[in-house]
Amino acid sequence: MSPHFDSGDTAWLLVSAALVLLMTPGLAFFYGGMVRAKSVLNMLMMSFASIGVVSVLWVLFGYSVAFGHTARLGGLWGGLGATGLSGLATQPTVNGATFPVPALAFAAFQLMFAVITPALVSGAIADRARFGTWLAFVALWVSICYFPVAHWVFSSGDAHGRHPGWLAGMGVLDFAGGTAVHVNAGAAGLALALVLGRRIGWRHEPMHPHSRPLVMLGAGLLWFGWFGFNAGSALSAGSTAALAFVNTQLATAAAVLGWMAVERLREGHYTSLGAASGAVSGLVSITPACAFVSPLGACVLGAVGGAVCALAVSLKWRLGFDDSLDVVGVHLVGGALGSVGLGFLAVDGGLLYGGGVVLLGKQVLAVVAVGGFSFAVAGVLGKVLDGLVGFRVPAHHETAGIDLVAHGEAGYHFGGPATVSVDGSMTVSRPGAGSVVRSALDIPATLDA
Repeated sequence: MSPHFDSGDTAWLLVSAALVLLMTPGLAFFYGGMVRAKSVLNMLMMSFASIGVVSVLWVLFGYSVAFGHTARLGGLWGGLGATGLSGLATQPTVNGATFPVPALAFAAFQLMFAVITPALVSGAIADRARFGTWLAFVALWVSICYFPVAHWVFSSGDAHGRHPGWLAGMGVLDFAGGTAVHVNAGAAGLALALVLGRRIGWRHEPMHPHSRPLVMLGAGLLWFGWFGFNAGSALSAGSTAALAFVNTQLATAAAVLGWMAVERLREGHYTSLGAASGAVSGLVSITPACAFVSPLGACVLGAVGGAVCALAVSLKWRLGFDDSLDVVGVHLVGGALGSVGLGFLAVDGGLLYGGGVVLLGKQVLAVVAVGGFSFAVAGVLGKVLDGLVGFRVPAHHETAGIDLVAHGEAGYHFGGPATVSVDGSMTVSRPGAGSVVRSALDIPATLDA
């Protein structure tokens, strides 16, 4: 007998998956606007490439590792029992309970989480990473780090709750990915920023965002898509999804105000970049907590998240690491704050609701475990890849701009012919308006990426 599927819940889950997919192009615009014009296409490509690499690996073994049910390895790994996604279209979703939606819809939804997580990492190494090495890093990092960590945090076991991920099994709360996505990506970004080193001219040359309108557009797309990210994690179109939806909106709005308040007190201005970054910090902070706190708690968490992340982004200047687009300050700090904040604000078990320190301790453990594991894996992978094939582009390529050297095209063409200096003795001609640099006819063949 075929299982009964609820068409409304299935439709909501599929729409949510599409919303979460939209977040990756939104992130591409957000990051792309924040870099200099000579690197905008590379930033867009790093996000789009994540869609391609991770989607294929997810089908091959990623979903199985993240959401398989096996008694082996103590909740660290889901096994290979669901490789190829075969048969999932006619099976119900089983994750700690049985849900009346096809398992294939759930696999599609969770794929979009896997796609955006390494894309988040790319912002920490903007302007200086070899594109081919980045592709290899994404493939290795999601296989070794993201897929197992997703099992730790998101897998609630079989229909009887047996064989959950080890963090989910001990009662850690993470509704939509504060640890599995944001702490995970932020820690990996920090490791890669340290491996690749600082950009040429960092601290000494202006590296302002080349397009604040693109940043605002990207932030808006992220905000819109995040409703699927958070409310879709309910796996049904009911009261839990409604609470997650409302809390996502409230926390993000409060975070915009929190970030702008810090910015006004510190620098005397309310900036568009600050408003966009504040929105993202609020989205990150509420992600693990959206279904576990009250609307008032969401406002508090968002406002604190926006203010704390606004202060945290300046740590790179004090500590001397070049996190190009503030992945550490927004995603690592925001994800950790939202996850640990649940220990205080969770309606069921939070310290401020009479729950004691048990939940708080579990939340801190999850942040430390995921962050430490991701930092170690990314650091080792970064070092190995750098030693084998090189992770950072040559200095003259970085100066010229990765767009022309790695992708053979430029993001913008204004007016007539222009030249771009590639090294001290060579120039590369670019066509004028309406033309696109596409091949080795425009870039010398000796310039590798």
